[in-house]
Formats: sequence, structure tokens, C-alpha cells
Amino acid sequence: MTESDDRILAVLPASEPRRWAGIGMLVCLGLLLIWTAFAAVGAVVWQGVFLICGVLALWGADAMRRATSAVIELTKTELRTDAGAVLARIEDVEGVERGAFAFKPSQGFLVRLKTPGPRGWAPGLWWRAGTFLGIGGVVSGGQSKAMAEILTALILERDGHLSRD
Repeated sequence: MTESDDRILAVLPASEPRRWAGIGMLVCLGLLLIWTAFAAVGAVVWQGVFLICGVLALWGADAMRRATSAVIELTKTELRTDAGAVLARIEDVEGVERGAFAFKPSQGFLVRLKTPGPRGWAPGLWWRAGTFLGIGGVVSGGQSKAMAEILTALILERDGHLSRD
């Protein structure tokens, strides 16, 4: 790998207003569910369900807070996080879907891979299941679109449909 292969072509950080809105909503949901568990008079089973769901919502808020502190980077060879975790290699990308009816995260895009990768999830930033990698969530739509376009151009260049003059 040369230095030009490792040069960052696009970055996709979490949008701070979206990030904190998402975290805030999960915290509010968790606190509301926990309050309901203690305030409700009735079946103990339902109180337990509300309490467990409230704790899970608070756990999800913390998971989103940690996950969205990362940045997704695109180079000529891979799609990765700024911590170095490789989400997909460009050679393994089959296609990119950004359409209105694509099964993609909000404000994001879907990457179809040739081979399945390990399951993974960074709430609000990316998820991977089998041959699908979803990028987006609490990110900026404009930056996400730019990254998808550059990734599409890399695929076309790799497959010989785009010449570099």
C-alpha cells in the first residue's frame, strides 16, 4: 500500500445536533420508563418490563454517545473508522445504494459487499449484517452523499468503467 492509497478522501463525522438529539431522546425514554415502573400500581410483571426497558434505553444512549464520537473515513482501499476498524475494503464492495427505497440508515447509504463480514453495530453511525453495511444515522446528509458518490467513483474506477486522465 502506498501513501496515496492511505490518503483520506472523505470523512463522515456525526452531526453534533443530531447526535445530542438522539442521545437526549434515548435518555428521556429511559427515564420515563423507569419512572413509570416505580409510579405504576399494578402487575409486578409490567413494572419489571418497564424497568428493564428503561435500563436498556439508558444503556443505548451511552452506547450511542460512545459510538458517535468516532468518524468514518474513506480511502482508496478501505472504509474505516478513525480508530482503525475496517468496515469494508473497496475491493469487496459490490455496490452502493442511496435511493429513497433502499434499506439504509437515515441520512446515509447502503454498501453491498461481495462477501459477508462479521456483524457489527455502532448506534447512530453504522451497522453491518452479512453482505450489507449501512452507513448513516446521526450524520450530515450532505457529507454522507459526498462519501457515497466518491465510493461509487472508486468502484467504477476499480471495475474499469471510469478512466483516470
